[in-house]
Amino acid sequence: MIDHAASVCPPRSRVTFPKVFVLDTNVILHDANCIRKFEENDIAIPMTVLEELDRFKKGNDDIHFQARQFLRTLDNLTGDVLSDEGASLGEGLGHIRVILGGPLHSRIKNILSPEVPDHRILSSALLVLDQINDRPVILISKDTNLRMKAKAVGLVAQDYSNDKVESFDKLYSGKRRIDGVESELVDRFYTGHGTVPADENGPPIVAPIANENFIIRNGSKSVLASYTAEDNSFHRVEKTSAYGITPRNAEQAFAIRALLDDKIKLVTLAGKAGSGKTLVALAAALEQRQNYRQILLARPIVPLSNRDLGYLPGDVQAKLDPYMQPLFDNLTVIRHENQHQAAGDKIQELLDTKKLEITPLAYIRGRSLQRIFFIVDEAQNLTPHEIKTIITRAGEGTKVIFTGDIHQIDHPYLDALSNGFSYLINRMVGQPLYAHIGLEKGERSQLAEIASDLL
Repeated sequence: MIDHAASVCPPRSRVTFPKVFVLDTNVILHDANCIRKFEENDIAIPMTVLEELDRFKKGNDDIHFQARQFLRTLDNLTGDVLSDEGASLGEGLGHIRVILGGPLHSRIKNILSPEVPDHRILSSALLVLDQINDRPVILISKDTNLRMKAKAVGLVAQDYSNDKVESFDKLYSGKRRIDGVESELVDRFYTGHGTVPADENGPPIVAPIANENFIIRNGSKSVLASYTAEDNSFHRVEKTSAYGITPRNAEQAFAIRALLDDKIKLVTLAGKAGSGKTLVALAAALEQRQNYRQILLARPIVPLSNRDLGYLPGDVQAKLDPYMQPLFDNLTVIRHENQHQAAGDKIQELLDTKKLEITPLAYIRGRSLQRIFFIVDEAQNLTPHEIKTIITRAGEGTKVIFTGDIHQIDHPYLDALSNGFSYLINRMVGQPLYAHIGLEKGERSQLAEIASDLL
């Protein structure tokens, strides 16, 4: 290691590593394998980042896993001694090294406090910039505030975008509206088994995607249909009720169809507050309770102001109740929608016997998910790695449902395009066992709908 940044990227006889990326701690906690995502460019890790990672080594959350994995990877790469050349990241990749930094850089020492880790990371990046005149130096951080500070002092700063969705326009909606079809074609969906092959006589739909949904219209005539890749056909979708919950719009009807289909093992429901995504998922789970060993409802916990749950008063259950209450609220709605007292009693029985369990997402780790109907609420607050961890735990007979609103993100280092929910939707499109529905209309109340649209 070195005192400053003089040897971060020593001169080479040929120009093959055009950029130097200085990584912030939050990038590593987001993706421990990020150092292999910068192609042939070099990477610099400020010592302050290692100090911060040391605080995250112990724990069971995803960020603790990422910290431990990165530190083990870095240790294996560097060997016994880290030379001036740095450690190679592998064939076709650049080099990585750790920089100690020093006193705050002259550009910021009179305006920023050295006690703040972000300021020391910024200073290290500026030191690298001073020593390298012929190659771009870029600070990579998921912290918007740090990026703004870096730009203010003349340093290029960017978000980590390796797992970002390109744009909202390219985010799969799960449905299309087809207007102006022939009247006879719409009628065909209401005869026989409600199936129309996707041949030359079928709906004029270009490149349908597995489990994609369609609103097919001819003037006042219309039909809801879903495409199945297995038989290359469109199937009529009826507004089927689930445990007393009747769909109020086409999107909810599509959602319930996917939730009740045993062949679809992964479903994502995206929509604004009050669109009914969690409600229909829970209703479908209760409708199929006999087919599963357990119904699990989970939510990620993003504490207020990034403070740990330990700051809240009371025992563990008291700390968790505020986060789990929205799920209990949906159960209350289902109780009220069912006219018979027996339905409400059944829900309470399921809760008492743990057949229906509401739990924080962190408590799911280590559990065996066999024949589980698993609903993960507020999935927009999960990272791509957390999403992957959850899905890869699914055993035989398990169905996984993610619900979320990509416009209401509480996680400090995620946004609408970089969260795991958007990433999952983008990557799973076209898989036969996957279905996605975007719920657009709020059904909670007229007031809630107006507030969601205007405020």
